[in-house]
Amino acid sequence: MLTAKIGKVVKILVCGMKGVGKTALIEQLVYGNINAETELHATIEDIYSSSVDTGRGGCRETIRIYDIAGLQGEQALPRHYLNFPDAFVMVYDPIDPRSLDMLADIKMDIDKHKEKKEVPVIVLANVHARCKFNSNTPGLNPVEIILDRANIWCQRERIKHYTVNAMERPSLYEPFLVLCARLHPPQTKSTFPQLRVMQSRQKSEA
Repeated sequence: MLTAKIGKVVKILVCGMKGVGKTALIEQLVYGNINAETELHATIEDIYSSSVDTGRGGCRETIRIYDIAGLQGEQALPRHYLNFPDAFVMVYDPIDPRSLDMLADIKMDIDKHKEKKEVPVIVLANVHARCKFNSNTPGLNPVEIILDRANIWCQRERIKHYTVNAMERPSLYEPFLVLCARLHPPQTKSTFPQLRVMQSRQKSEA
């Protein structure tokens, strides 16, 4: 007998420039089956579903993660992808400053189409093996420079910025758990007895 209640379905769109590792991040998060030898092909559009236990009376929420084709050049995020998501995950590669610059344009488009509703957005810097550098190289680490730029921009935009690694599944837990918590805030129940207690306290304090 099924006892779990069916909750709402929330939709998360993962977007960014082509080749930054969006599909690898999602596959690692959902299945944990990505390693350095895994062969991935260019994405057109894939949808991943996952069931999350909210801890509220056995209710489980379904999360659908939309993996779409990476953007190139001056290409903008297609408009139909801006209207339906409940949250956005924007991904960039910190060895390619163009991938970070593209996120600024995507964020502007999201803000234009969110229709005054609160739409959570987080940014993931996919730091992986290609980001390793020679510590003996003089001057500043270019990866750290891009990460600093991203942190400053995210603070200005008031969005969360995380450094993750598609090859390391545990690095993906925090950003998605935080995002899910925003999408599934705990519900507070108000009852008339509680209201009467609050009113009586206010009268006694007056």
